[in-house]
Amino acid sequence: MRTDLFRPAGSAVTDGELVSLTPSDAGWSFSGLRVLALAAGERRVLRLDGIEACALPLSGSCAVEIGADTFSLDGRTDVFSRVSDFAYLPAGSEVVIRSDHGCELALPNAPATRALDPAYVPAKAVAVEVRGGGPATRQINNFLAADAFEAERLIAVEVLTPDGNWSSFPPHKHDEHTEEEVPLEEIYYFRIRGEHGFGLHRTYTTDGAIDETVTVRDGDVFLIPRGYHGPCVAAPGHTMYYLNVMAGPAERAWRVCLDPAHERLGELLGSLAPDPRCPLVTAGGPREVERS
Repeated sequence: MRTDLFRPAGSAVTDGELVSLTPSDAGWSFSGLRVLALAAGERRVLRLDGIEACALPLSGSCAVEIGADTFSLDGRTDVFSRVSDFAYLPAGSEVVIRSDHGCELALPNAPATRALDPAYVPAKAVAVEVRGGGPATRQINNFLAADAFEAERLIAVEVLTPDGNWSSFPPHKHDEHTEEEVPLEEIYYFRIRGEHGFGLHRTYTTDGAIDETVTVRDGDVFLIPRGYHGPCVAAPGHTMYYLNVMAGPAERAWRVCLDPAHERLGELLGSLAPDPRCPLVTAGGPREVERS
């Protein structure tokens, strides 16, 4: 068992950070994630030496000062309440983060050499995608997808899976550089709704070096250096959220190959009507769905 790939909640904690995971900590070269916990009235200074990052509120709100710019991030009650606004933070920046009432803030990051302009993107400008069909329907918030926002290496999206559904299915991989695929290291950061909530996640390789099916709970992290990953399964009664952070050595693109053993299921599921619960949330809040 590759115990180094699964990082249960609390195992990657440092002072004031719920998750502190550098590429070196992960045992690779490009993808990193920090999740800051700011108390009410707290001020935090970050130096982004050689890395680009994104400030994404998971709960609460904050102000982000970077150079002459100050971005007010309205945030949200939690990741299940609405789509959030975010700020892009370029490499070489000194960033000051303040929160009047406290917040949890995700900082997906990756090595970078280009100092792009800092930017604020409101929640209403974040593209929301409903992907899959039937029990494999899920919501993707493409806030920092490769084709949604410019960055040097960093790619990040949010996935919301209704309780009882499967996502990241059929299993797919992105560990080779071909016309069909671009290598990307990937971090899954899970939040699970409801007391005692849990879900399942699988990652495996065809050579058998990795074959992990783990129970994931609120705050857990799973690292994907290579191989097929999926499904992620949300237990009945417990909506699943995960933040995907990706970066790699080649062009900034998301191209994947499906596991041939399950590819036909992708076609079948794609032919089914999407779950009417999706999208679960929008920039305006939870979406109301009529129940029969």
